[in-house]
Amino acid sequence: MAESVVGFLINQLSTLLSQEITLLGGLKSDVQFIKDELGSMKSFLREAEAKEDNDSQLQEWLKQVREVAYDTEDVLDDFTFRFARGYKDGFCGKAGKIYNSIKNLKARHQISLEIKDIKARVGEISARHQRYQALYGTQERGFSSSRQANADFDIRAQSLFIEEAQLVGIDKPKAELISKILDDHSQLKVVSVVGMGGLGKTTLVKKVYDDVAVKKQFQSHAWITVSQNFQFSDIIKNLIQQLYNEIRQPIPPQVESMDVLTLSEFVKDFLQERRYILVLDDVWSIDAWEAIKCVLPDSTIASRVVLTTRIADVASASCLGSLDAVYKMEPLSDKESWTLFCNRTFQCNDCPPNLEEVAKKILKKCEGLPLAIVAIGGVLALKDMEKTDEWEIILHGFGGEVDGSGKFDRIKRVLLLSYNDLPHYLKSCLLYLSIYPEDYPIDVGDILLKWIALGFVEEKIRITSTDIAMSYMKELINRSLIQVKSTSTDGTLDTCGLHDFVREILVSKSKEQGFMTVATKYYTRWPEKVRHLAIHNFTDNPQEFSSLKCLRSVVIFGYEDPLTTTFLSKFLSGGPKLLKVLDLDGAELESIPKQVFKLFHLKYLNLARTGVKIIPKSIGKLQNLEAINLVGTNVTELPAEILNLRKLRSLLLGGWGDYSNDNAVWGCKCPLGIGKLICLEELYGIEADSDKVVMEVGKLTQLRGLSITKLRREDGQELLSSLLRLTYLRELSISCIEEDETLDLQHSVSPKLEFLTFLRLKGRLERVPQWVTSLQSLRTLVLDNSRLGEDENAMGSLGHLPNLVSLILYRAYEGETICFKVGGFRKLQDLELGQLTRLKWVRVEEESMPSLRKLRLGGCKLMQELPSGIQNLTRLEYLGFYEMSDELMHKVQNLDKRSEDYQTISHIPQVVIGHWIDDRWEGTFL
Repeated sequence: MAESVVGFLINQLSTLLSQEITLLGGLKSDVQFIKDELGSMKSFLREAEAKEDNDSQLQEWLKQVREVAYDTEDVLDDFTFRFARGYKDGFCGKAGKIYNSIKNLKARHQISLEIKDIKARVGEISARHQRYQALYGTQERGFSSSRQANADFDIRAQSLFIEEAQLVGIDKPKAELISKILDDHSQLKVVSVVGMGGLGKTTLVKKVYDDVAVKKQFQSHAWITVSQNFQFSDIIKNLIQQLYNEIRQPIPPQVESMDVLTLSEFVKDFLQERRYILVLDDVWSIDAWEAIKCVLPDSTIASRVVLTTRIADVASASCLGSLDAVYKMEPLSDKESWTLFCNRTFQCNDCPPNLEEVAKKILKKCEGLPLAIVAIGGVLALKDMEKTDEWEIILHGFGGEVDGSGKFDRIKRVLLLSYNDLPHYLKSCLLYLSIYPEDYPIDVGDILLKWIALGFVEEKIRITSTDIAMSYMKELINRSLIQVKSTSTDGTLDTCGLHDFVREILVSKSKEQGFMTVATKYYTRWPEKVRHLAIHNFTDNPQEFSSLKCLRSVVIFGYEDPLTTTFLSKFLSGGPKLLKVLDLDGAELESIPKQVFKLFHLKYLNLARTGVKIIPKSIGKLQNLEAINLVGTNVTELPAEILNLRKLRSLLLGGWGDYSNDNAVWGCKCPLGIGKLICLEELYGIEADSDKVVMEVGKLTQLRGLSITKLRREDGQELLSSLLRLTYLRELSISCIEEDETLDLQHSVSPKLEFLTFLRLKGRLERVPQWVTSLQSLRTLVLDNSRLGEDENAMGSLGHLPNLVSLILYRAYEGETICFKVGGFRKLQDLELGQLTRLKWVRVEEESMPSLRKLRLGGCKLMQELPSGIQNLTRLEYLGFYEMSDELMHKVQNLDKRSEDYQTISHIPQVVIGHWIDDRWEGTFL
């Protein structure tokens, strides 16, 4: 971490020294000395950190380096807080006047003393560095290839999203586990999968859970991650959410106010007459199992619970006396380990002969643990295969592996090795993820903004900070230190997460180095000079608000008590004047405390899903703000002072609901002149309340994402003219002002959005605009309430989009027949036809939609026949009918196996019907 902190500080010092230096005055030489001395130490820090566990003196020296780097950063940030506030151009603006200001002389003197003290400390640390360097030497050649990671990354891009264990050696355990689950046991049966962390228990169970043969045996399916510090009520509500999502029915409103006992009975009643499979992943105690078991009904229906745990006692206690139902995970065999290692390290190629000996020695250290193999393989994949010495350094970095320590510690050593091998700019990014709770799905777009705001992302010429941050994310994924949790239909990363062992290491390192502290209802104190504070289920009763002056970020996850404006005001009054990130997502705030607008360094402000109604004019004081999230708030209009935020890169407004709600998308009024915010890359939820606003959007040429609402028919041509200038746009959503309003998007002006991957049009269309049919990169298209006529040949024109993967037509077509013609929609994988109230027939010609995996039909009440030619969809895996005509639903539910209709869909693994029964939404696998 010392290397990362120093590297970050050197960049900051370089920026400061390259600016107009009037403000620095006589401090310039001292600041230059600090920069030069730290720079001379930087090359030694990586090696020192790799060896610090075995040398207490080295540990102490590294601690001193970290502390002096942090203190320097604090002094510099305090310097800009005092002397650059309120001046439009920072150091350049009115620098001379500030320097000569009498009222600042005392503060300048104090900061001068602090800088000189730091200079003296750096000098002492540098002298000790010379002694350590003579003692240990340097071996920079072993890390040279890490610095080429960005250049090498694209070569391995195809392997980013391969599952952690790449499924090596999974076939046999999968078959054995399925056999245990699908036996003829007629009662409720619990099957436990037990083994140490890193063996791939969750990977195995997920493959079994998703298996078609398993899926179709059960009416209900749910996956619950329990974890160590689980909240029982949260577990039950999560279970209810999944059960109702599956049957596409809203959760009864009374559930929110139920106590734990009533919730348990509610779940019991729901599951009583249903055959279900429930996965309880990562159970840590018998008490946790006993608590969850109470909600499972005593039934003769052959339901199944699959449980994963690291603890043998939990596994045996959960299996209701049947030890045969315990499945013990074993490490990979030598052959399987070698296969996995080569897949990960050499991208399925053979190991070069010059590396085989050292590679097998390294592999032996992993002891057949998939997590360890994947992690070390990710490190080695970035090494030069011509330089055996780089691989030898990795091997010797395992030091002490035969000292009899437990396997848990050995995996931590392997993962620490992956961490230590990271370039300094990635260490801070990865370490910051320790603020998130266990098993938390981390929003990728959000964490990138936080990394940028905290200065973890190094700037490069002609590359946006967002793109650089995304390259960091992908490199960490490639090294198997971050896991992909979900991707959107257009292929972009959606959520990510950390493996338990990786998170444990990061939390331990963060606390050890004073980088991050978690405050809970049980722990409301934090170390002096803590820099990042995560609040997990905090109560509105802290012991004190001390030691906040060094805070750079505060992120809150859950509230035992509502987080009020009063509480936040008191918290911010504790002195966190250097705060850069403030994430209050979901807090029950009705207004923004005035203390927020004194945070000169604030770059990221998240107020999503709060009760905030008004953004005051004081927002204009936050001149360094780069991202503000107001999604799901009650804010309907932004003040003109928002235009002062010239560094703003992300502005998220309005909100969205589900497709059943005609007002599913709403926005926020922005002041005239929004085009002045030329750094904006994301602008979501802006209302087009005048043609001037639409015109202003065209000035935001850096936009990657745009969502605009309340568009009038007469604004169509102006919008197209604006889109013509937004050449970097990747996501676009356009909604009309009223349900019957027409989106007039067919003009001679034709925007060429060559990077656009997602498009959503909500409003009537007279025809599919010509420019839409020419979008070569488009992967997801949503047409909502378009009401296209049958003679418009919509399917024919859309069918030629070369990269379209997902197509959703919701109230988008008013013809009686939809025909998917020969050769159309070559890459389409997901098709949804919803609320097409006049539709009677769907026809699929041969060689149409050859890649289709999922087809969902809902609310098409006039359809009485199965789609004609559906047998041509040879790759179809899922066919769903929801709220269709009674005739069609009855026909699908009662198909005779000898009938022609049955033969047309017999090749489809999952056929589902959904409808209302006794005011309940039911979905059944056939």
